[in-house]
Amino acid sequence: MLYALFALLLLMPMADQGKALFVDASADLTEEIDQNSTLKEKLEAILNDQRLNGTVTGVSIRKAETGELLFSHEGNTRLHPASNMKLLTSAAALEKLGPDYQFSTEVLTDGQTKGKVLDGNLYLKGKGDPTLLKEDLNQFAADLKGKGITKIKGDLIGDDSWFDDIRLSQDLNWSDEPFYTGAQVSALTISPDDDYDAGTVIIEVMPSDDIDSPAIVRATPENDYITIVNNTEMIAEGGTKDISIEREHGTNNIIIEGEMPLNGTNSKSWSSVWEPSGYALDVFKQSLTEHGISFIGKSTVKAAETPDNARLLTSKKSMPLEELLIPFMKLSNNGHGEILTKEMGRVFKDEGSWDKGLEVIKDAVVDLGVSPKTIQLRDGSGMSHKTYIPANDLTQLLFSAQQRSWYPAFENSLPVAGMTERLVGGTLRSRMTAEPTKGNVIAKTGSLTSVSTLSGYVTSQDGEKLIFSVLINNYLGSSSGIRQIEDAIATTLASHTF
Repeated sequence: MLYALFALLLLMPMADQGKALFVDASADLTEEIDQNSTLKEKLEAILNDQRLNGTVTGVSIRKAETGELLFSHEGNTRLHPASNMKLLTSAAALEKLGPDYQFSTEVLTDGQTKGKVLDGNLYLKGKGDPTLLKEDLNQFAADLKGKGITKIKGDLIGDDSWFDDIRLSQDLNWSDEPFYTGAQVSALTISPDDDYDAGTVIIEVMPSDDIDSPAIVRATPENDYITIVNNTEMIAEGGTKDISIEREHGTNNIIIEGEMPLNGTNSKSWSSVWEPSGYALDVFKQSLTEHGISFIGKSTVKAAETPDNARLLTSKKSMPLEELLIPFMKLSNNGHGEILTKEMGRVFKDEGSWDKGLEVIKDAVVDLGVSPKTIQLRDGSGMSHKTYIPANDLTQLLFSAQQRSWYPAFENSLPVAGMTERLVGGTLRSRMTAEPTKGNVIAKTGSLTSVSTLSGYVTSQDGEKLIFSVLINNYLGSSSGIRQIEDAIATTLASHTF
């Protein structure tokens, strides 16, 4: 139990997602810098920090107006971007799909309605929408009920053929797979809430009133697809809460262990689901039942492709891409990065795969000034330790993006330093919380084991808009200390006068 809890705590910094605030006891590294120094001298003083000993650190600074390279430290060295990879994915999606692009989900049948009976199979066809919720499935059921259907004489079939059936990107660590940061990717999937972590279920552990009973466990949405294994124990009021929640690999057994005091606070975790297509189908069947629609005869629930001659009964479109980019980029949603990658492959290469999607992303970012000879792309989220891009190429991408019509949507999706509203500040909401950086630094964070990154835009003290990228690889020790160095660089740019 203690090993599982330790492993969970160890993994959490790798997620780079917005479930909890990052709190840094930030040392102001800029106080001792001579403000009369040149920008180069200021940045070199920060990069002389002993915490960077043994690391490879790439830094690139450009003027936003002209693209002029003002400073480069290992700027042409290929480094792991972590979630700064999402800058490439989002820019490519806006460039190729467009800010108004929407995903869709369809309900179809190969049968005919005879009175209140649908005589035929009912198909739930996913086309990659990561924003599908339980309430949308309820609406589908209500739409069928509105057509007079109360019984279905046929099978309930899930169709996830819009994408391929490879659920996990090739470099995802096995240890990330049970958690929401490593959720499986399917064209048919649902999210538990409006963070839109597709392919996950929320597990809440609450104290019971009886010390002789286990803690209370609740899943959102409720479903019969997962199995809760509740090994918790209640302890006396005032005791220390110690709860671990982890899905067993290769199954949908979610193991909950530990101790919950009688007065304890709730524990909440987002767990990935094994084979999310079946999960979506299970929740849809519950929605049908709740709306008084039942299956008759020898019906089964299974996966298959929808026939070409199937008739559309109802459908739902997602929010436009420019709106989806808010939870994607602000909260650094890994699943969105992978779904967008496969969607671009499907739309432009007729194959919803990582290989084809990454080809589209590479084509798009090369058009935005990134050198095809300096990058290696392995996934759309940045979870891979085999993705490489130099800092100078990231700042070139950020410079070229400004010339595109979709740039306002791109910039609006980036976390804003010190802004406490979750879907504004995102992963920067508790970093750089004072002038001159608060509300000024607009940038994408990134974190993996031994990798921390920050790239975006900032305006200097005298009104010069700057583009920056900081890629720190191979560090050991505290990630908060490394983030302090990133923040110091951004603060120096914000306070500099040219």
